[in-house]
Amino acid sequence: MKDVVLRLARAAIGEKLGIPQNLSLDGILDDNPWLQEDGAVFVTLSENGNLRGCIGSLVAHRQLYEDIIYNARSAAFSDPRFTPLRKDEFSLINIEVSILSKPEPLIYDTVDSLASMLRVGVDGVVLKSGQYQATFLPQVWEQLPTFELFFSHLCQKAGMQSDCLNRHPDILTYQVQEYKEEA
Repeated sequence: MKDVVLRLARAAIGEKLGIPQNLSLDGILDDNPWLQEDGAVFVTLSENGNLRGCIGSLVAHRQLYEDIIYNARSAAFSDPRFTPLRKDEFSLINIEVSILSKPEPLIYDTVDSLASMLRVGVDGVVLKSGQYQATFLPQVWEQLPTFELFFSHLCQKAGMQSDCLNRHPDILTYQVQEYKEEA
């Protein structure tokens, strides 16, 4: 599964750059029918350990293989935080594909009860409040290992004050199957 998902993501980017990948999509789909089920993925690109792009879907709305291809290309060429990937960078990037479970609402009373319910390093989090929304994959806990740090940054990513949990936003959690190229 890991090799198929990562090869598909790399081929999607390579072909867009004009670097043939000799990958038969029909052959992959014949051998891996699960790729035709609806699925949601995030594709993260890194270069020398630094983020180079990350785009994804929170909710399954197309076939998994289509979501991998679309989000791989979006992470490489359309992440507004980065310039589009260049051909000479293709061999330098590492690709990570995270297949998401369906986000589920987490009902909490207080910030402390929320903190006690979350599983650090396991749960990805979607924060919603009115027009504001942001998510962090479970892997982000590695860089932001405390509840306070994690949510301060997540609130800011959503465009809100770092203490936005005091306004009791909606919280949804999900888990991921993570597939990563070796650095």
